[in-house]
Amino acid sequence: MKFIENIGEVLIKLFSNLGKFILFIIFFFKYLFKPKFYFKNNINYFINIFISSIPIIALTGIFSGMVLALQSYTGFSRFSAESAIPNIVVLTLTRELGPVLTGLMISARVGSSIAAEIATMRVTEQIDALKTLNTNYYNYLVTPRVLSLTLALPIFVTLVDFIGVMGGYIVSVHRLGFNDNLYLLNTIDFLSLGDYLSGIFKAFAFGFIISIVSCYCGLFSDKGAFGVGSATTNAVVISSILILSSNYFLTELFF
Repeated sequence: MKFIENIGEVLIKLFSNLGKFILFIIFFFKYLFKPKFYFKNNINYFINIFISSIPIIALTGIFSGMVLALQSYTGFSRFSAESAIPNIVVLTLTRELGPVLTGLMISARVGSSIAAEIATMRVTEQIDALKTLNTNYYNYLVTPRVLSLTLALPIFVTLVDFIGVMGGYIVSVHRLGFNDNLYLLNTIDFLSLGDYLSGIFKAFAFGFIISIVSCYCGLFSDKGAFGVGSATTNAVVISSILILSSNYFLTELFF
């Protein structure tokens, strides 16, 4: 009997949080186009996200492309199909690895920061102070972070795609002995606008998922230091799960 009660409590909590999250998204869009719009907050947060994330993005792209080229060679060399490596590298990066890996890395880097920052504001009652000053905390806290990250992630994905292709080029030419001009020519010929745009569409979706989940976890965190840590962990875990699951459905959409 106790086991059934525990399951019931978990389900009630799950659906309660799901309902609050849906309402949170509805209120976000409700206040998105209403005054007051803190334009300076949006610009500053976008710049902060961009500058702080560039090193992680560069490392993610270069090593993903290098590993992808090596692993592709291992498989294709058995069928004498090494010439397909440039095609596989650019296709996999633009459609799948670029958006997904970027989303996961930004979730850990930026999503955790958003959740911890807002949760700390909640613990120290700064959000209550905003309400007292009649300041809409959706417009002041949530909107700048959601818009900035949603717009920044496609830029990050583009950088990861480019750097990853260059990483594959470095390994293929200098490690595997490919002709450099032929590698670049195959890459350019095989890359299509549709493949690139499908990855960019995923980037917009992942950016929104990371930012809205992180803001929600921060705003509805528990009190105290434990609440801040829990909000940070939940933001990263939930965002990562949603990125991986939504990636399948978006891939089906563009298949």
